[in-house]
Amino acid sequence: MAQIKTSTPAASPLPAGIWALGFVSLFMDISSEMIHALLPVFLVTVLGASTLTVGAIEGIGEATAAVTKLFSGWLSDRLGQRKLLTVIGYGLGALSKPLFALALSPAGVLVARVTDRVGKGVRGAPRDALVGDLAPPGMQGAAFGLRQSLDTVGAFIGPLLAIALMALFHDRFRLVFWCALIPGFVAVTILVLAVREPPRRIRGQRRTPINWQELRNLDAGYWRVLGVGVVLNLARFSEAFLILRATGLGLPLVWTPIVLVVMNIVYALTAYPVGVLSDKASKRFILFAGFLVLIAADMVLSLGAGLTAVMLGIGLWGLHMGLTQGLLARLVADTAPARLRGTAFGVFHLTTGLAILTASLIAGGLWDWLGPAATFLAGAGFTVVGLIGAVVTKAAHEI
Repeated sequence: MAQIKTSTPAASPLPAGIWALGFVSLFMDISSEMIHALLPVFLVTVLGASTLTVGAIEGIGEATAAVTKLFSGWLSDRLGQRKLLTVIGYGLGALSKPLFALALSPAGVLVARVTDRVGKGVRGAPRDALVGDLAPPGMQGAAFGLRQSLDTVGAFIGPLLAIALMALFHDRFRLVFWCALIPGFVAVTILVLAVREPPRRIRGQRRTPINWQELRNLDAGYWRVLGVGVVLNLARFSEAFLILRATGLGLPLVWTPIVLVVMNIVYALTAYPVGVLSDKASKRFILFAGFLVLIAADMVLSLGAGLTAVMLGIGLWGLHMGLTQGLLARLVADTAPARLRGTAFGVFHLTTGLAILTASLIAGGLWDWLGPAATFLAGAGFTVVGLIGAVVTKAAHEI
């Protein structure tokens, strides 16, 4: 009797909505990084801000985004409409760009930065939860890795555009900031027209924004992921300090954005492959590799004496991001129940954002008082302590 052959179905491609969200992130990151790549130098050289002020502005901005993500994540669970909040957040991000061009003091930049980060906060948790909702079973790592990779492609195209426009406009920062408005509106248009939210079986129930009883429904695996995220963000302060490190070693003003280009090229090239790998290999191994690479990056940035060494350190920083950021988002989605996924991302972003605020303030203070080498040595020290703690306490157990 002839044997009947059976075939397993080919792996399903990622849904069009995942790709669309990736391109939304790409264009918004082009918009944001055109400004972010120039902002530290603009603050220091044009507006006369101190390094501590730069750290404070970056930290307050990220903390604002983190607090906003908590409430937007909860609201997306309650309404069961993640796309609406995502559109509002991206729209607010696009509309914030002219505020940078109009800023006449560090306080004005702070207002612009907070407005921009509120937009990021409103969209962040609902968008990540939407990726989790759209991802096919067994492809969560690939879905988060793809979105993160496309996001990061925008993050190095933006600085490249900033370099070209700075040369074209003869170092006129404000004209570059105005141009950043265009890709922001492209992002919003793609989101409105190309992303369809899947129907959800469970709509969020009415509850207070922070219901500690409900947070108990998040299991130990989620809280371990949260702890790892906090440690990494305490060790990894704002990329503004990478820019200041390079300019302090002689990088010409017009080439300032190349710092984020180098970082984000490495980040973009690794985020998607790491996401795919996390669907098949040990996530704990990938996470610990991310710790080790961050230590190496901080040591190179601290001890490096020239631009070549600093660019190597910046590339290692990007590799660390590629190894950890998409993976952490995937782990949050994996360890949180679907009905609390938005809230879980909100709590995660709140705590890690507060960690970034703390880290940026410490980094700015160390830079002013002891110099840049001390700043990056402190980052390496935090990372070593975090890695030892994760191993000794088994914080990464079953991740």
